[in-house]
Amino acid sequence: QVHLVESGGGSVQAGGSLRLSCTASGDISRRDCMAWFRQVPGKGIEGVAGIGRDGSTVYADSVKGRFTISQDNAKTTLYLQMNSLKPEDTGLYYCAANFFGFDICLRGYNARGQGTQVTVSS
Repeated sequence: QVHLVESGGGSVQAGGSLRLSCTASGDISRRDCMAWFRQVPGKGIEGVAGIGRDGSTVYADSVKGRFTISQDNAKTTLYLQMNSLKPEDTGLYYCAANFFGFDICLRGYNARGQGTQVTVSS
């Protein structure tokens, strides 16, 4: 069983930055990727950024060049550095573990956290 807990959300003005963290526990060693998703009311769920066991990364087009995903050496903490934030980045951000494969890292997951709210004002 995998347990994921996010932190670091908050409110920021457009152009600002936030750093999200996700602490993972449980049987996380076999995951193929860890990713950040965001949920926006009325717009569904979007995979934002993912990182594989070998450090390979993938990003949604909407955040390329602005967001950076990383993990600590122990691979138990996942980060999302978000710069140049826009109002459309507002949403509930949650981290997720995927055991299906890196190629679908931003399209599915086996476990997710409760999420942390990010609000960007114009």
